[in-house]
Amino acid sequence: MLKLKIPPPVYALSVAAIMWLLHHYFPVYQWLVEPWNKLGFVLIGVGLCIDLLAVALFWKAKTTVNPLRPDNSQSIVETGLYKYTRNPMYLGMLLVLAGISIWFGSVSVVVGLPLFVVLVTTQQIIPEEQTLTKKFGQSYLDYKHRVRRWL
Repeated sequence: MLKLKIPPPVYALSVAAIMWLLHHYFPVYQWLVEPWNKLGFVLIGVGLCIDLLAVALFWKAKTTVNPLRPDNSQSIVETGLYKYTRNPMYLGMLLVLAGISIWFGSVSVVVGLPLFVVLVTTQQIIPEEQTLTKKFGQSYLDYKHRVRRWL
């Protein structure tokens, strides 16, 4: 179906658009108002930094950052952020979305967070893991056993 066909940033942008629509057209209880909603920008910044650090680790390992072609991976990156989460790039995107939900401040937008997790897990992470298991065998299975998917 859509597995490994849509880049994860497209999922994140789509969910952000849904969150915007919910906030503007179907707001449910504004739980966070100015200036407190600006704290969302901190989370957005943290998420973007995590994404950049994760990409830099892939470049350093000379392996592909293309999420649509996990079969092109040259190695399993296990250093830095990858010691704590197998998917720091997706975690970074989730933190950006969490920051957006804080910035908007309405309860209705929070539905975007589990939506993103489900989409990315089913359409990207699980197929990636299957590909990496076929490619790297026991060493990837050992890594999966040591390091959690999200946190």
